[in-house]
Amino acid sequence: MDGFTLSLVGFGLMLLLIFLRMPIGVALFLTGFFGVWIVTGRPNMVMAQMKSLTYETFSSYSLSVVPLFLLMGQFATRSGMSKGLFRAAADWLGHYRGGMAMASVGACAGFGAVCGSSLATASTMGQVALPEMRRYGYSGRLSTGVLAAGGTLGILIPPSVILVIYAILTEQNIAKMFVAALVPGLLAALGYILVVAIYVRIWPDEATSLPRKSYGERLRALAGVWPVVVIFGLVMWGIAGDSNWAQAGQQALFTPTEGAAVGAVLTGLYGALNGGLTLRTFFDCVMETAVTTAMIFMIVFGAQVFNTFLALTQTPQGLADWVTAQGFAPMTVLLMMLALYLVFGCVMDSLSMILLTIPIFFPIIQGLDFGLTPEETAIWFGILALIVVEVGLITPPVGMNLFIISSMARGVPMMETYRGVLPFVLSDMVRVAILVAAPSISLFLVRAVS
Repeated sequence: MDGFTLSLVGFGLMLLLIFLRMPIGVALFLTGFFGVWIVTGRPNMVMAQMKSLTYETFSSYSLSVVPLFLLMGQFATRSGMSKGLFRAAADWLGHYRGGMAMASVGACAGFGAVCGSSLATASTMGQVALPEMRRYGYSGRLSTGVLAAGGTLGILIPPSVILVIYAILTEQNIAKMFVAALVPGLLAALGYILVVAIYVRIWPDEATSLPRKSYGERLRALAGVWPVVVIFGLVMWGIAGDSNWAQAGQQALFTPTEGAAVGAVLTGLYGALNGGLTLRTFFDCVMETAVTTAMIFMIVFGAQVFNTFLALTQTPQGLADWVTAQGFAPMTVLLMMLALYLVFGCVMDSLSMILLTIPIFFPIIQGLDFGLTPEETAIWFGILALIVVEVGLITPPVGMNLFIISSMARGVPMMETYRGVLPFVLSDMVRVAILVAAPSISLFLVRAVS
């Protein structure tokens, strides 16, 4: 059996193990372990790798940003930021038909700016917004659909754990990835709000409007938003200052890891001052962060072992050479990859998709000519991959956000949630098409500060 065939068999067995409910990190590790054993003919290499790869992977300074951003999200969840964001958005948008649903999107976008996790954004905002929309007569279909979609903004609007992992895998600047994600993230939020506006025109009975608030009340409601603005602005400004592409004379403030630490400390202090973060909830936040970090690191470690197996079979380079030899148009290859992400998104989580596919797809993308520099191509592809991975979180039948929101919306059938989220999936498809056709939308902020 040649190397490419062996890698295909290994990939199929790995998917089978995942479908049989084996933890993804363990499935990746076992497939990679025995794959390396078969390729080399003996276990010596993979056993020797165990004593070095574990330390090299988990002692990486770049990966330390992951638990810090996760802790920042945990503190944000317990500190009551979500309620202030939703209240401010509802006061400004609630008087429109469907305004509470629009406010949910805005609050999700704001919370995503200090959270970095889609699942945390969906679950936190679901607790705040679902009861309110139910109280004001919103249909279960619209309520669950908009919150499932809005939750995906947690990984698209920086800081994003998935973007950090992508930047580490492809050796890109984390700050540049964060800056490049800003405009696509805002486009996502605006697209979802537009979907709500169209939806309530077609089905007006599924939403209501609230009495218009005075401008004084609206301005007072913004007082609950200032912590998000301050923390997000400080973290992004500090991270952007620490890069070799900063403007001449700009003083670096801190690295991405230090920025994550600053964000976590400030979010924790805000939670402690407003009473949302007690000693008990602090330890709960630390434990939740530890559990999630362990899960992510296990997947990262398993992916490293699996990628060693792929490298020994020369599958990534072989596929890159084959694609180049076929003479496919670069855009055709890109669209095929994005289509595969959509398929994988129906059955896999976002982190696993990134860790599995980037070592294979990235060399192919880097070998194609899109009229961009290699760095711009890497950043643009990373944003596109992130968006399509995000769509997988709300794509039936296995979108994780759908399960979270459905479990919170008692009395709303799962099929209603599926129907409610489909218009937002269509919005995502339109946004992907726009960003594919116009790479400058993702890149112009990066270029502007270069």
